[in-house]
Amino acid sequence: MDVSFLPAMTLLDTFPPDSNVAVIGASGGIGAAAIRLLSADERVAEINAFSRRGELEGLPKVTAGRIEFDDEASIADAAAAAARNSPLDLVFVASGILWEGDDLRPEKAMREISMDGLARLFAVNAAGPALVAKHFLPKLRKDSKTMFAALSARVGSIGDNRLGGWYSYRASKAALNMLLRGLAIEHARLRPESVVVGLHPGTVDTGLSAPYTSRTPEKKLFSPEQSARYLIGVMDQLGPEETGQTFAWDGSRIDF
Repeated sequence: MDVSFLPAMTLLDTFPPDSNVAVIGASGGIGAAAIRLLSADERVAEINAFSRRGELEGLPKVTAGRIEFDDEASIADAAAAAARNSPLDLVFVASGILWEGDDLRPEKAMREISMDGLARLFAVNAAGPALVAKHFLPKLRKDSKTMFAALSARVGSIGDNRLGGWYSYRASKAALNMLLRGLAIEHARLRPESVVVGLHPGTVDTGLSAPYTSRTPEKKLFSPEQSARYLIGVMDQLGPEETGQTFAWDGSRIDF
């Protein structure tokens, strides 16, 4: 991931200079693309990139670390490591799961719902980000705009569900949206300038969505770099008045 060709730029104009950023899900398509873009941002001083592997190709400003959602101690250790030099300004949870192997696929009918599938998707898509918030939110800076953002999905909207199916994925993202809402309310009491939001990245050409993009029009299928740039732009535009809500890649609000 060579970023030497990227010009110096600013994407996080509304965040403090010398921002300290943490990205969870650094090895995924959107997470890696976000790190690549932010490493070229003049206002970003440090990027803490966490993944299950704990490894990342050399990038300026980036320190790699390991995190496991089913190991809360690793989450606590990651939060402490990310804030070792200064408080955090932005935490971006870019992880998620839609399918896994041959046995875990989006359900087309209720007969395909299983306890294993529900448990797995809830663990990664809802419980994991909630535990990250538990340990990372207290590490955010206190005197300026800060943000905790997690990848959600439009299909997690209850009001927008007109097709049915995809039970585990839809429900896990709806659960994430509710968790973020509660976290936003509690965190605002301590840090009124902070923002806690869910973000819908659009349909992105990554391993997560690869088996399900054949009918997506080319202009609506984003590369990870496109989606990451859109999402960073949305994060930069949002303020405390939008905390607790979910937004799409184009800045539009998604109803619960």
